[in-house]
Amino acid sequence: MEERFAPSGTRERNLAMELVRVTEAAALSAGRWMGKGNKEMVDQAAVDAMRNALDGVDMNGVVVIGEGEKDEAPMLYIGEQVGNGNGPEVDVAVDPVDGTRLLSLGLPGSLAVVATSERGTMYSAPPGVYYMEKIAVGPAGRNVIDINAPIAVNLDRIARARDARIDDLTVVILDRPRHQEIIRQVREVGARIRLIGDGDVAAAIQAAMEDYRGVDMLLGIGGAPEAVLAAAALKCLGGEIQCKIWPRNEQEREKLKADGVDLDQVFRTDDLVSGDEVCFAATGISSGELLDGVQYHGWGARTSSIMMRSRSGTVRYIQARHRWRKPGFDQR
Repeated sequence: MEERFAPSGTRERNLAMELVRVTEAAALSAGRWMGKGNKEMVDQAAVDAMRNALDGVDMNGVVVIGEGEKDEAPMLYIGEQVGNGNGPEVDVAVDPVDGTRLLSLGLPGSLAVVATSERGTMYSAPPGVYYMEKIAVGPAGRNVIDINAPIAVNLDRIARARDARIDDLTVVILDRPRHQEIIRQVREVGARIRLIGDGDVAAAIQAAMEDYRGVDMLLGIGGAPEAVLAAAALKCLGGEIQCKIWPRNEQEREKLKADGVDLDQVFRTDDLVSGDEVCFAATGISSGELLDGVQYHGWGARTSSIMMRSRSGTVRYIQARHRWRKPGFDQR
């Protein structure tokens, strides 16, 4: 476990490491429902396990990104107090299963995700905001992208920043009908495309990781809560995400305008997560390109996780064994 000494000489605990235990608990519980076709039970198992695990974390947390309003979600609702109250005051963003549909169908790429930042530093979308237009890149592209620029311009800038050609680049896009025009434009300039069914948090992380060169950019429209979680990870990785609120229809557009929401505002990484003490953790549930999924055995299970801290820039991959019983112990 990484440790540092505070000015007083007392040892400071690594909150990110404690968050890994939270995502591990959610993954171990939800993974039992892989491929069984029940999205509700997938989500319920993860929420229950994550909420219970959060009780043991040394923090005084408030859920900013969660399962919805209190009257919609009995646990992990927005505004809920989490943690044991003994640690730092933090905002908490959770996604007990990023890729619920994927997991319920037995498809790859689902994750359990938690992030924290200092209290009051995470963006909470206004009521009625569900989706955002997004572009995400790694450190090499962070100072050259512009969500308002044409796709061809952004791809050319990233290629130049990487000393590469546009047809060397790979863009990851959610496979949705709304992205047909984006896909057409990317193809027109010659970049490669990887379509994914769900899980744009993992895709944004992959686009930002310097040691993972399978993806160079995330493009498209996805969930607003996932944008904040991705921003927390990219803050640790030195990448950049830019977003704009995306109304699903004209009625929603007019409602947001009437509520004073600026649909032209560009949200950058620091607008979504402005803190300097950001921690991020994720555990694979069904195996994907970022992380392996949970593997169950008679003696226990194996999990694969990633944890990050913005202060140090540390990224750790954690392979864990969880034993239900000790080796050589005969239960008979």
